[in-house]
Formats: sequence, C-alpha cells, structure tokens
Amino acid sequence: MSNWILLRGLMREQRHWGRFPGQLAAALPDAAIVTPDLPGNGERHAVRSATQVAQMVEYCRRELRARGIEPPYSLLALSLGGMAAVEWCSRYPDEVERCALINTSMRPYSRFHQRLRWQNYPSIVKQILCGGMENQERLILRLTSRAGDAAERAGLLQRWQDYQREYPVTRANALRQLWSAARFRAPALRPDVPLLILASAGDQLVDHRCSLRLAQAWDAPLALHPDAGHDLPLDDGPWVAASIAKWLAGEKGA
Repeated sequence: MSNWILLRGLMREQRHWGRFPGQLAAALPDAAIVTPDLPGNGERHAVRSATQVAQMVEYCRRELRARGIEPPYSLLALSLGGMAAVEWCSRYPDEVERCALINTSMRPYSRFHQRLRWQNYPSIVKQILCGGMENQERLILRLTSRAGDAAERAGLLQRWQDYQREYPVTRANALRQLWSAARFRAPALRPDVPLLILASAGDQLVDHRCSLRLAQAWDAPLALHPDAGHDLPLDDGPWVAASIAKWLAGEKGA
C-alpha cells in the first residue's frame, strides 16, 4: 500500500480535484489517495495561509501524522502544490518515495512572465483587489480549464462558487499564497527522489515551457498533454492517471 498525497494549487481545495482521486485509485488499485487542504483553503480556510512554501510543507506533515498517515509518501502536486512538493522532497527525502509534478514552475528555471503569463496580469490583479466571488471563480475557470461544453462548464462553475461560499478563501490568504509562490526558489540540487513531470500544451495560465525546462534541468521524464489546460487532472484525469501508472510500471521494470 502506497500513500499518495495530492496537493492543489493557489486558492484551491480538495474538492477541486473532482473525479480525479477516483480515477487515480482505479489506475493504482494498491494506493491510498489522500487530499489534504493547504492552510487557508477548503476545510482549513480559517487558518492563516503560509507566506513561505516551507511552512506549507510543515503544516501538511503535521496534519498527516495527526491523522495517522505515516511516511513514506508519494506526492502528486499541481502548480503551487508542486512547489510544496519540491520543498518536501528537498527537506525530507526519506519521507518521499516519488513525486509527480503537474504544470508547476519555479525560479531559477522559469522567467516570471512565463510562470504567470503576462497577458493575465490585469485581470488577476483586478480580481484579487476588488473582485467578487462569482467573478473570481469564473476567471479561475477560464484561465485553468479548456474542457467541457457550455452546460458542463456552467455546472462546474456553480459547484466552485458553492465551495467558495462554504469555505471562503479570504483576500488576505490569497495574497499570502501568491506571495509565497512568488518568493519560492527551487533548491540548488535536484531532489533525490524519482520525479515525473506532466504538462499541458494548452495551459493558458503558466507557459508549459516551464515544465520542459525543469524536466531538462533535472533529467526527469516528461509527458506533455497536447491540448489540456492548466488544471490537467480536471481536463483529462484519465490521461494523468495512466501516465503515472505507466511511469510506475517503468520504475518496477528498471
């Protein structure tokens, strides 16, 4: 039995994984899937968000141990969650069996305007400073997903708005999470754990070349989805699950 810890990104919570945990469980029948919320999001929305990625790691480690979920862990992480996963691998390699990163980016391997596409700056800043919840979720959906027809996207948006009403992410916590992501710098050395990098060629939020450069710098295998958006597990969860299962089969065959 392997404990797979799934870490989401900026202002997202465990329910935003949607159907993906079940899809991953189907592809990895011997895995236990765990979806903790980062501080400030979801069930932890009343907690002050961390201003350093390392603090997110310590929070997750404490929560998992409090729940009786002991290492080693397999980490699967998206975007900001990917930064936390890299920091975790770097600080505590003995706790991590392997790590899969999805559409993440980090200094010094990516330029700022690629880590967050410059075309999105005005709408993101305007939304954080003075936007309402409904428009916030509409913007996030537009920037992170390319899947589904109009009816499916309308239903998804409604669910996301309901999540935010139940567990609102405060403006202060959103800014703290942005600040922690902007400050984060990858460790000088490649984390000493098996790594897989997944990316989406259709990512409208983060330039997918960030993942390509990271894979090249760390000599890690890369799988590139031809057209999915930033939220790759949402847009094509079966593809993500199959890519991970294929990677694990290669590990066992090595």
